[in-house]
Amino acid sequence: MISAAERREQLKSVFEQARDCTRCALHQTRTRVVFGSGNADADLMFVGEAPGANEDLQGLPFVGQAGKLLSKLLEEIGMARDEVFICNTLKCRPPNNRDPHPEEIEACSEYLHRQVELIRPSVICTLGNFATKLLRRDQTGISRLHGQEEVRLIGARVVRLYPLYHPAAALYTPTTLELLRADFRRIPELLAMGDPPQPEAGPDEPVEATDQLGSAAPVQARRASSSRAPGDGARPSPGGPGDGTRADASDGAGSGVGPPAHGAEGSMVPEETSAQPPPADQLCLF
Repeated sequence: MISAAERREQLKSVFEQARDCTRCALHQTRTRVVFGSGNADADLMFVGEAPGANEDLQGLPFVGQAGKLLSKLLEEIGMARDEVFICNTLKCRPPNNRDPHPEEIEACSEYLHRQVELIRPSVICTLGNFATKLLRRDQTGISRLHGQEEVRLIGARVVRLYPLYHPAAALYTPTTLELLRADFRRIPELLAMGDPPQPEAGPDEPVEATDQLGSAAPVQARRASSSRAPGDGARPSPGGPGDGTRADASDGAGSGVGPPAHGAEGSMVPEETSAQPPPADQLCLF
């Protein structure tokens, strides 16, 4: 079994590959590859949809207001951002924050699989509708799934998959914020369970990775009754704050109900930033 230090170096190599990636057309429009940031040996991993405008400029995930909320929610459960790893299903920003195309998802899936394999989280929190549907390979909405963990195979690793509302949606809806905060309070409990049983494989026989981003069926599921939304059986209107879909262009959630990506009040990147030379692609590991 390779050490944490060796896995860290391998993760850097995967970043180098992603930085020069031309597997799909997004490389033609991106400014920076947003590979991810955080602890390279984290037990807890957050996966969003795709980089937004600010992430594309800075090369780091969740740098806007939703990212600030994510950091605050972690602090409330006694954790810091440098203890977790944060990334997206796509490493490049889709133009105008549109939904990722199937060929882009397929082209990027290997990078996420390798991140999961090398970081070895025991819990992966999907943020919002899109990331949840992709990793579960199921169209059930986030309003029904939030706060319900499942044991699933992601790539070659079995993890506890824990869907959450996207923090961007919670910025504009107090009810959603309280649901998200309640779901966050269960994270320490899930981490205390440790790693789920892993598939057996010999030293020269790696477990075959699943196609696309996730497995076809869960191993188990359990819902926290305290986090069930009122009227949970009915799906909110598409794109609304309660749906958790593409609610904030600056935090990997895309466009929809959030503020403009540049120059808006509270934005991390002012409007004139786009005219300045962007920093180099970044891999922030702790």
